Amino acid sequence: MATGQENAPHESAEASEQRLRPIAVSSDGKHFVYDGTEEPFVVWGVNYDHDRDGQLLDEYWMEHWDTVEQDFREIKALGANCVRIHLQLGKFMDQPDRPNDRALQQLAKLLHLAEDVGLYLDITGLACYHKKNIPPWYDSLSAQDRWNVQALFCESIAKTCHESPAVFCYDLMNEPILPGKEPATEWLGGELGGKFFVQRLSLDLDGRTRQELAGQWIRQMTGAIKRHDDHHLVTVGVIPWVFVFGGGKPLLHSPEVGDELDFVAVHFYPESGKLDRAVESLLAYEVGKPIVVEEMFPMKCSPDELIEFVRRSSKHVDGWISFYWGATADELTESPQSGLAGAITAKWLKEFENESQRIRGAGGSTIDEPESN
Repeated sequence: MATGQENAPHESAEASEQRLRPIAVSSDGKHFVYDGTEEPFVVWGVNYDHDRDGQLLDEYWMEHWDTVEQDFREIKALGANCVRIHLQLGKFMDQPDRPNDRALQQLAKLLHLAEDVGLYLDITGLACYHKKNIPPWYDSLSAQDRWNVQALFCESIAKTCHESPAVFCYDLMNEPILPGKEPATEWLGGELGGKFFVQRLSLDLDGRTRQELAGQWIRQMTGAIKRHDDHHLVTVGVIPWVFVFGGGKPLLHSPEVGDELDFVAVHFYPESGKLDRAVESLLAYEVGKPIVVEEMFPMKCSPDELIEFVRRSSKHVDGWISFYWGATADELTESPQSGLAGAITAKWLKEFENESQRIRGAGGSTIDEPESN
């Protein structure tokens, strides 16, 4: 994981903390700014969810801390200003009423690293991505008891993080979904690459509307965070069903449900030749709050098209977060085992780095749309 950074001047933690000024929402509620100013802040980051072998961050960050340190410096070298991390509930809760102190201490260590390197953190919680890490007692709980465990998780994370200037936001849960008219039987959605990224908030509506259930859950989780941290931003990252289904309105980020959330976080994977539809779908998420595309990757389009999506969506979006899995573009290019997927990732990382230079050239302000031909 060589980046050529070994001999670079190392900025002190104190200097980085001064540079990592708290992020807030602008007075008109529509953009990010440095707190206490109207100076704009644009999110440009990566999801650092797992390594090149598929291990999740909280599965290797204790034994392989040097890897985490090196990866954060590689992410910084790409020009990113934000890292989205994903924390598994089973790694942070030993029992329904007992958090794991060692995991919380390691999170505090990660915050110090982020401060030292100069990266903000999007802290996404309540993950159940690997079934092997889900406690046996967890899925047997009622929905309300499960929420109570989730709330204690949120409270413990906020208590650990509230003083750090590296916190950009808390993301309550990755891609929560709601039950339909008929009760569900499984808490987790479908498997993707050995992981379960989608999670139900309840198995049954229990006489509530979907909006009522979602609103109750959001209020309980945000309330737990605000017991210790009422100044950092809160959101929840969602599947953009408006884009998937080709119409409709957002639910979790609707005014009647997501009033406690500070900004909209949506996960977009644009399709080749359908960029117009992707950009148009973003309009449904303009609810008077900043919007962050919290996941994006050239999974269904080319790297060039994804950059075009970034530039064309800049009129509506205040940040974009892609992925980094611990291998640099050069390492992927030089490795014969990388294959086509590695080649695409390598090209994307180079495009990402080039785009970051343009963003920095704009002074970190909102990005202008490209001139039409």
